Amino acid sequence: MNAEFLAVLEYWEKEKGISKEILLTAVQEALLAAAKKAVGPARDLRVAIDPKSGDIKAWAKLMVADRVVSKHDQISVFDARRAKFTEAKVGDEIDIEVTPAGFGRIAAQYAKQALMSQVRKAEKAMIYDEFKDRVGDIISGTVRRFDRSDVVLDLGKFEAIMPNRERVPTEEYQVGERIRCFVKAVEQTTHGPEIILSRADPNFVLKLFRLEVAEVNDSTIEIRAIAREPGFRTKIAVYSRDSKVDPVGACVGLRGQRVKNIVRELNNEKVDIIPWSADIRTFVAKALDPARVKSFHVDEERKRVLVHTTPDQLPLAVGKRGQNARLASRLTGWQIDIEAEAEVNGFEAKVDHAVHELASIPGIDESHARVLVNMGFHSINDLLEAEASDLAAVPEIGEAGAQLIVEAVKAEMVRRQAEGGSAT
Repeated sequence: MNAEFLAVLEYWEKEKGISKEILLTAVQEALLAAAKKAVGPARDLRVAIDPKSGDIKAWAKLMVADRVVSKHDQISVFDARRAKFTEAKVGDEIDIEVTPAGFGRIAAQYAKQALMSQVRKAEKAMIYDEFKDRVGDIISGTVRRFDRSDVVLDLGKFEAIMPNRERVPTEEYQVGERIRCFVKAVEQTTHGPEIILSRADPNFVLKLFRLEVAEVNDSTIEIRAIAREPGFRTKIAVYSRDSKVDPVGACVGLRGQRVKNIVRELNNEKVDIIPWSADIRTFVAKALDPARVKSFHVDEERKRVLVHTTPDQLPLAVGKRGQNARLASRLTGWQIDIEAEAEVNGFEAKVDHAVHELASIPGIDESHARVLVNMGFHSINDLLEAEASDLAAVPEIGEAGAQLIVEAVKAEMVRRQAEGGSAT
């Protein structure tokens, strides 16, 4: 058993990287428990293992007594001298070997249990130490097996788990297949540390862009927002700190090669890259691409945007099963409501449409808008050519109202020009 025991210690030291001294200490503690069971409650019982030969011996510290009252604590002068302590006298403490017959078999069982326990404990500690700082990284692993709907991956020395909630619903995995995953967390459980992997997390896409796009990795380009429905579509909003760098173009790459590499890793999941903007109207319009937006109504307090499109653009804006609108809402952080404007047919409908357009200008109420339309002012361009004196002559408007209308039209034009829009 001794040669075999030493071979096992050397194997675990090389295979698991666990110090031989640590293993010996663990085994000694286990053997002490075995010795107490075999020898009994001996005084100061200890077990020693020869690191070279592997010999295991049990020792007890006994008191030399004239008359032995407790054999577990005392030894007679005669027995002490027979045990080669020739000068022993009453009151001395001596170390006596008390290794019982057949102790090797019992010791082997306890040693094996102690070794396995220590190896498991050391493995768990190594897992946590190695992966606690790798949260947020992308690693490769081989699919080893399935635990119900969870995927267990082989990372080499360790195993990791990709829970069902972190799987992409459109992906199927095969045993032996090598896949890349995002290290989402390293959790301490009652069974030890557990490495949690993900392919569905939005941060997986972010990390792929950092690996693929140098400008993102060096922070020249920032990914300001991301919204993802794993397996189907992802929208990211990018911003460049350098005015000379086009954030969208850099992420797409020459002939689209950069984004193609990412899409390939995502198994052809659609990825929309849009420029981030501080102006919510511009940001929402870009987020709803490829749909064309006609007008906005912004509720700053409730963070809601009402978007109007033409009927033919409504399906594009909403997207299949509402996906485009839903992702745009998550990307911007605003609730987006989309409505299609009715087609303007007939004279009365055209009048109502013109009234609505003028009344949408801050500072012009609906009653003044209707008067202006009846006067022949059907658009903001028409009002730009009007003089305040012409409007003041109308009783329903007056001088004060005329001045307010002129100022409101000018302010609206300045706002539209700043947004890059055109007056209609």
